[in-house]
Amino acid sequence: MNNTDNQTPRTLGDHTWHDRAACRSTTHHQVDPDLFFPEPDEMDLIRAAKALCAQCPVRGICLDAALENGDRDGIRGGMTEEERDPLHRKFQHRLNYGRVNAALAGRDIHLTDAERQAVVRAAYQAGTPAERLARLLKVTDEHAQKLYRRTRREIRNRAVEQQKHANKGKDKTNRQFTAMKESTANIPSRDDLGTAA
Repeated sequence: MNNTDNQTPRTLGDHTWHDRAACRSTTHHQVDPDLFFPEPDEMDLIRAAKALCAQCPVRGICLDAALENGDRDGIRGGMTEEERDPLHRKFQHRLNYGRVNAALAGRDIHLTDAERQAVVRAAYQAGTPAERLARLLKVTDEHAQKLYRRTRREIRNRAVEQQKHANKGKDKTNRQFTAMKESTANIPSRDDLGTAA
């Protein structure tokens, strides 16, 4: 999705990345914040803001923060509101295993719905106690147990469906073999053909 995929995910509430942002005003580098809130037809301002974003070392973190916080206004992470809109719509489906692993390691990071489900499944399969899952996801122990029950049921149902699918494949192969055997039973053997004159 962005260039932060190989970086360590930021923890919740961490705003230290702001200090490294190219859009941060300093005494030696003044940046007008209005530059990042242009009207849709102000193409010169949009280009100028994107040019500044292009050289920003935390552009990916900025984009992630905008998506995580539901921030739809202005230019963030080098993208306009319109360019970010599809990312906002599909954000909860994002599945980044680096983020999943960071959460499993106990880092306090923002997780999408898909990433939370992956954490639950991985924790369940690793035999992580429900109490630990509750701490990782900041939910009650009872809710963590409910998530484990749901995961156990999903895994069981998937296994049943896969077995049904495998059995259907075997049945189809058996039917095809039987049909082929029956169709070849009516073909006369060489002895029944006689000899040519």
